[in-house]
Amino acid sequence: MTNVHHRILVVDDEPQITRVLRTTLSSQGYDIRVANDGTMALELMKDWTPHVVITDLAMPNLDGVGLCRQIRQMSQVPIIVLSVRGQDRSKVEALDAGADDYVTKPFSMNELLARIRAQLRRKPATEEPASSITAGDFSIDLDARSVKVVGHEVRLTPKEFDLLVYLARRPGKVITHRTLLAAVWGPNSTEQPEYLRVFVGQLRKKFETDPSSPKYLLTEPWVGYRFEPGS
Repeated sequence: MTNVHHRILVVDDEPQITRVLRTTLSSQGYDIRVANDGTMALELMKDWTPHVVITDLAMPNLDGVGLCRQIRQMSQVPIIVLSVRGQDRSKVEALDAGADDYVTKPFSMNELLARIRAQLRRKPATEEPASSITAGDFSIDLDARSVKVVGHEVRLTPKEFDLLVYLARRPGKVITHRTLLAAVWGPNSTEQPEYLRVFVGQLRKKFETDPSSPKYLLTEPWVGYRFEPGS
């Protein structure tokens, strides 16, 4: 299967990394552009629209977290972050800023290729033909990917939206960590509970009156989460 129509933007200031990524991804049929920092990446994106962005976290001028924030203001393109061990705080900040996935350096190329394929397969949730979900205090427009809670619009990142939609389709049911991770991030992510902690925490900040004592998104200790949409 050819990937020639899929464009990937690689953002990293380490020449050896960009060289390996350019060579390997090009050999898989992807159309690759390389930027050395976030500012250059945004310039490239003005007239070239990638299907996936792969970005390092630590870069001069505009780092990976800042780049995620800037991209999210104009695009829902999937973003995969490259982090090194010990960069956990930056990694969480990047997920928080709108990144969809991360790979820890040094990474296997097969793992990165699998993550890229998973992001390219990702489509706005269409498990049901319905174009909206109305449950309790929540109104979710699946086509516009917008959410209102008690009539107030709540801005969510793509992954936050996907997670909320999965839960909102199953109100009152306990969904295990593994089920949520596999459904929203893919089968390679079922051992990554920190994904869920970050995103559930972000969702609570955005629509719970008191995030430390949630009434909508409830934790089932050691098991998973349960969504209660309210009255």
